[in-house]
Amino acid sequence: MLSLLDLRARIDAGTLTPTGAIDLCRAAIADREPELHAFVTLDGAPAILETGPLAGIAVGVKDIIDSAGLPTQMGSSIYQGWHPRGDAAVVARLKSLGAVALAKTTTTAFASSDPTATVNPHDPGHTPGGSSAGSAAAVGAGMLPLALGTQTAGSVIRPASYCGCAAVKPSFRLIPTVGVKTYSWALDTVGLFAAGVADVAHALALVTGRPQIEGAETGSAPRIGLVRQEFAEAPEPEAEAALARARQAAERAGARLTDLMLPPELAEAWERHRIIQNYEGRLALAWEYDTQAGSLPPLVRAHLDAGAAIAPAAYDDARRHAHRARRVLKDLFAGYDAILTFSAPGPAPVTLASTGDPRFNQLWTLMGVPCVNVPVPGDRLPIGVQVIGRFGDDGRALAVARMIEDALRN
Repeated sequence: MLSLLDLRARIDAGTLTPTGAIDLCRAAIADREPELHAFVTLDGAPAILETGPLAGIAVGVKDIIDSAGLPTQMGSSIYQGWHPRGDAAVVARLKSLGAVALAKTTTTAFASSDPTATVNPHDPGHTPGGSSAGSAAAVGAGMLPLALGTQTAGSVIRPASYCGCAAVKPSFRLIPTVGVKTYSWALDTVGLFAAGVADVAHALALVTGRPQIEGAETGSAPRIGLVRQEFAEAPEPEAEAALARARQAAERAGARLTDLMLPPELAEAWERHRIIQNYEGRLALAWEYDTQAGSLPPLVRAHLDAGAAIAPAAYDDARRHAHRARRVLKDLFAGYDAILTFSAPGPAPVTLASTGDPRFNQLWTLMGVPCVNVPVPGDRLPIGVQVIGRFGDDGRALAVARMIEDALRN
């Protein structure tokens, strides 16, 4: 993979120019994209800045995020050829830092569940995950050093796990969603994909203007709760093995790990995530549902049909459960610096007809807390583990994730 930090170090040392860094990405794209189908559009003549902390860094922009000069098509024929006039807030911020929005990456239609044409960079018979399929595959294949995704259930952490790259879903609203097609205003979160945890920490610190995110430390013996999420059903053996390896690595690095059973309020919230997502999706996509239903792919249509059947009282009840669970989780974090759990039920499934199951992600999206995928070295197909931090403590979550990543490599 292309490391953002490595590219920037070479540029700062004068051994690589920003244009040269973009050319490295172009060469990798020319080599791998024909088989992976991770991109919707490439900018053939982008403006390349010579200065800025992200000068020379090519970024993939998920195709529900506006980027001036490139179409934003939502993974849907309804928006084929549609060009926004301006950039989404996060894209404008990246450009102001010197980054190049080089490509629009594939997304499932409206960031829902209908698969894209993208394949897994480690085996073309396996899904790359969704809905941020193209972003995860582009980084995992070494075509880009940084990409934007969004997560409403598990669409950053799960595809990162499947494609073998690092990723962060930050605390809710840390990155603005202005200029991003809404599916669920209570859940949608912009996230980042990069080669390693240090890369995503650096990018998040720059994008948010919070250098303390990158400078956070774990402390000498961080307290980590190992959570199995029993209410989400059992994972596959490969996920169990990855979590065990991550636990051993964390303990070698000096962390104190204890098994943690989540209180029932969190399981009750987990059960209601889909109610909130579907109800809000039906309202957010009201125009598409009411006037373009025949052009909606089957899974999006099914989710919106389900949302239309949800009574406001059921939605309000689900929101109350979520609020209660957030208070319980906040109290729980008084005894822990981070939580360690599964990123996905297993490695990428052997199918291109499904994007996989977000059941180990949806609670944490609903809670709005920071989540980091840490790739775990191992078998032929990648798999990751997930580090969860308390709300607003993204730096510590990333520091713990980096500690585990470093220990796994040693």
